[in-house]
Amino acid sequence: MRMFCTSMTAAMLILASPIANAQTVADTPELYSGEKALYEAASKEGMVVSFDTGPTWANWAAQFAAFKKRYPAVEMTYNDLGSAATVIALDKARNRPQADTAYYFAASGIDAVNKDVVAPFKPVNFDKLPDVFRHPEGKWFTIHALTIAFVVNTKLAKTVPQSWAELLKPEYKNSIVYLDPRSTGVGQVMTFGAAYANGGSVENVQPGIDYLGKLHQAGNVLRVVGTTPYAQFVKGEIAVWISYENDGLKAKYIDGLGDQVAVVIPRDGSVAAPYGISLVKNAPNPNAGKLWLNFIMTDMGQGIFAQGFVRPSVPGIKLPADVADKLPVAPQVHPLDVQKAAAKKAEIDAGWAKVAIQR
Repeated sequence: MRMFCTSMTAAMLILASPIANAQTVADTPELYSGEKALYEAASKEGMVVSFDTGPTWANWAAQFAAFKKRYPAVEMTYNDLGSAATVIALDKARNRPQADTAYYFAASGIDAVNKDVVAPFKPVNFDKLPDVFRHPEGKWFTIHALTIAFVVNTKLAKTVPQSWAELLKPEYKNSIVYLDPRSTGVGQVMTFGAAYANGGSVENVQPGIDYLGKLHQAGNVLRVVGTTPYAQFVKGEIAVWISYENDGLKAKYIDGLGDQVAVVIPRDGSVAAPYGISLVKNAPNPNAGKLWLNFIMTDMGQGIFAQGFVRPSVPGIKLPADVADKLPVAPQVHPLDVQKAAAKKAEIDAGWAKVAIQR
């Protein structure tokens, strides 16, 4: 397990400004009824432990900073484990939980419910979510959606790939990085994207597994990683990173890489995946955990996701104009059915290991 990090240090590393409107809860009207009373209870606990919310992912650093500004008496700690690894960690620590909240690809939320490691909690705006975006008792709920894209360093890749088929070309030898499907949500989601592009679907994922095998056989995969390689991409160490569109847009517009970055939603198919979060069963700081989950689901919290090029889950949240212009219309994107995706995890894990692990 990675060591915990403090949020404010991480937030200082990212030049984002969506926290400008955040103010201390004592100085402003409540974002929702009961916010100040919950903050008082959370202050007595003094800390919230947020599993799998790495600061360079999904604009979490900005969320941390805004939360800390509004609730100064509650410290924030986090780690970056990956979705599947987070559920494993919760299961191993079920007798003495370390986490208050757990964030993951929503299919891993279903796994967490099945393992009985999360608790029911219905946050602010819960009732606005579509039924498919939430557990009926609130044991997990979707906070945003992410779309698979190619994030390309245009200085390293002579040609920007526009399709999964193009990634098989010899010119991309030792150029491609992606996340391990066995331990990360984005790796699972990427496999479904590859499946759709090759005649498969969420119910028929084998074409995606076969495609990844071909990518490895071609020698085009530089490495497979367990946590986000965002920092390595920004440093210019990765030519083609199969990830989510918001990673590329953040590198391009927030971290200042500009034309050095191309963000491509592959024309032969992609998927948009819901990401969820849960209150951990028997959490050590349950009130602080609820305060954090409520904040993420308020209009303010959802707006912070949008400012990081992440599509909010709560209907009616208006995207800032400068963000909406940068999110491309992509009819080739398939919304991912979480229940069906969850049922395919074991198949992806086993199939990928057979075709992709170098022996």
